[in-house]
Amino acid sequence: MSNEDVLKLLEKVPPDSYRARLARWVESRSIQTFVIAVILLNAVVLGLETDSGAMARAGTLLIVIDKLCLLVFLIELGVKLIAYRGGFWRSGWNVFDFLVVAVALVPGGGAWAVLRSLRVLRVLRLLTAIPSLKKVISAFVHSIPGLSSVIAVMAIFFYTAAVLSTQLFGGTHPDWFGSIGASLFTLFQVMTLESWSMSIVRPLMESHPWAWAYFVPFIILATFTILNLFIGIIVSTMQELALAPDITHTDPEMMELLGRIDSDLRSLRVQLDRKGK
Repeated sequence: MSNEDVLKLLEKVPPDSYRARLARWVESRSIQTFVIAVILLNAVVLGLETDSGAMARAGTLLIVIDKLCLLVFLIELGVKLIAYRGGFWRSGWNVFDFLVVAVALVPGGGAWAVLRSLRVLRVLRLLTAIPSLKKVISAFVHSIPGLSSVIAVMAIFFYTAAVLSTQLFGGTHPDWFGSIGASLFTLFQVMTLESWSMSIVRPLMESHPWAWAYFVPFIILATFTILNLFIGIIVSTMQELALAPDITHTDPEMMELLGRIDSDLRSLRVQLDRKGK
């Protein structure tokens, strides 16, 4: 949400109203610290619920704690919905929190049982509760346009290399290069440097002694060049966000500051109107 959206939202929320007080309360450091603690506790409980021994000894207690954690999350979301109203949905972080918590409300039986297992996604709320993690995710999201171009370059490069390797090595090693699909998977393994020498290239060199001349440039281009472009784009985006941080309506200090500015502007407008009369 941009600063203009924040100001528009605050125009509808008087700075001294109960909604503004609720917003400052739910976004306060103490409440957010408590929410982070509940998320961590919930993560531990969800992990223990996968252990049959722990469930046999304290299954009822673990279920009760899980329900209490869910109740805390629901109360937090309810307070935010009351405080921000329609503005709640203008923040992608709030929408993410809502969806992650809503999964836990899915019925546990029948075809919905699989979705119930997704309640472990509540642990991902740490990404929205800890500011430093939010910056990392924001950098990744903002870098997607640049990453899509790199992915397109990699796709073209991989397809070309797969066609060429199928023609070169498919006849002698069909398991690795017998088709485009098999070649793509093998080249992906080579790109990750997972046993590329002893498991793939050296066996190939028994029938194709010159195979190293094909795979060494491939690794230089795919692993050391194209993959590093991903890192470069993400790091560049993080630097840009650090220099120009995004101000959202979920920042309580900024809300309070903008609220005071809005209140002063309203008072000044009233005084000017009185003088004009």
